[in-house]
Amino acid sequence: MRICRFRRSGVERYGAIEGTSVRPLSAAPWAGGLADGAPVPLAEVTLLAPVEPTKVVCVGRNYVAHAKELGNEVPKIPLIFLKPSTSVVGPQDAIRCPEQSREVHHEGELGVVLGRTLTRATAAEAREAVFGYTCLNDVTARDIQREEKQFTRAKGFDTFCPVGPVVETAFDPLDASVVCRVNGDERQRGYTRDMAFDVYALLAFISGVMTLLPGDVVATGTPEGVGPIRRGDWVEVEVPGIGVLRNPVT
Repeated sequence: MRICRFRRSGVERYGAIEGTSVRPLSAAPWAGGLADGAPVPLAEVTLLAPVEPTKVVCVGRNYVAHAKELGNEVPKIPLIFLKPSTSVVGPQDAIRCPEQSREVHHEGELGVVLGRTLTRATAAEAREAVFGYTCLNDVTARDIQREEKQFTRAKGFDTFCPVGPVVETAFDPLDASVVCRVNGDERQRGYTRDMAFDVYALLAFISGVMTLLPGDVVATGTPEGVGPIRRGDWVEVEVPGIGVLRNPVT
């Protein structure tokens, strides 16, 4: 099942994509949403970020090669940080480079969407709590991150978390690839099998720190190849089996 959020005639809805159409839902499926109305052609809607999370929990240095390219060691336990919900934008929405930074980077990632509340869980329990998976770009003001050591400001600007285009429920996160392109040129290609901590281990660890709620998103880390994006660029994050998330940079 492929879940989206869309806008049509000024009204925003959740929907389930069926071929070239989207069937409106009464609410988010993880909130009990059911089919509600006739299918609408995809060509007549604008896709939005497919989730409205209370928080986005990110994982740093979860690929060995990426940790090394920035001169860091792989953490012995997951290194987690937060992006605010206000940083989330959808497909085709602009990533805005802030005046405070001169070095904004792309970070293509696999995102996990929670389908139920998760707290102090085992990896097996975490697996059952997943609703689906999406593409995510953990946009980063690298110069600010480098200077401050803390991640909050560098990662938290408005528009710094593109998500989408859909949430896919039929997906194996343990055997997937993550690709990032800028203006059509491949910058990143990684494989989830190379993660230091797999998806379910990450969810279990995070749930021991904070409760994850339905619709929350976990960004699972980025492979090597991060680099600058500039005004006028187009950035694509592709996870085969889910889709391609495209965003312009302004």
